[in-house]
Amino acid sequence: MSLHKTEAIVLRRRDFRETSLIVDFFTRDFGKLTGILKGIREEPEKFASTLEPFSYNEIVFYRKRNSSLHLVSQCDLKCNFNLIRNEVIKVAQASFMMELISCLMPLEDKNEEIFNLALDCLRILETNVRPDKIAMLFKIKALALSGFKPHFDSCVSCSAKINGHSKFSLKLGGLLCSRCYPKDLAARTVFRGTVASILHIQNNDFRTNLNLGMNPQIKKELDVILNSFLNFHLERELKTQKVINKLGREPLFHLVGGRGMGEER
Repeated sequence: MSLHKTEAIVLRRRDFRETSLIVDFFTRDFGKLTGILKGIREEPEKFASTLEPFSYNEIVFYRKRNSSLHLVSQCDLKCNFNLIRNEVIKVAQASFMMELISCLMPLEDKNEEIFNLALDCLRILETNVRPDKIAMLFKIKALALSGFKPHFDSCVSCSAKINGHSKFSLKLGGLLCSRCYPKDLAARTVFRGTVASILHIQNNDFRTNLNLGMNPQIKKELDVILNSFLNFHLERELKTQKVINKLGREPLFHLVGGRGMGEER
């Protein structure tokens, strides 16, 4: 085993036996990895962090060669993002970002750009009044940086530049020009402004995109397209997306309480 130190964001945690925790981290230097913290539930003072979901930590771990479960010997909290935890909708959006990383990123595949993006989003989410916009920007940028993005640069079938109307094909994962509509009869028409917004977000940094104006119709279509794309290609709806959808339909006092979204028992 080799000893390593790295920055890490907690994606998910669950109890292991009577005294320990197993935690999924997204790290700056090693990508997504899973660690076991032995004895932390019995003697929490042994670690300088409680490993809350989406907290930012520095961990020291022994990297095992023949196992994907590594031994974490030290965990020091850098930021717990307590201002996020004061608002249920912000907790939901932060938890969504953690679940999306879990789904998109393979084990131990370093992606420092997505790590920095996640950290930026969490920091801004603490004080920003539009958590839904931050989560949408994160979704588009994370898909692009992971190589999982829908194809909006040209026709996904013939690679022709699209001028004028286009349709989005879930099955093919991108836009179709008018000549290629027959390739997917289930493809849906999209607004030009929606395509322009996605391309702008993909091609500019996160903080620049915070100033991007977007009318409600385009935002709604962006949500529909991106969520449908994720559901289709992941073959399931993210649990945290279901929570966010529910938050949009019901009074908040019906939904407050219970365990953290990134915590399993």
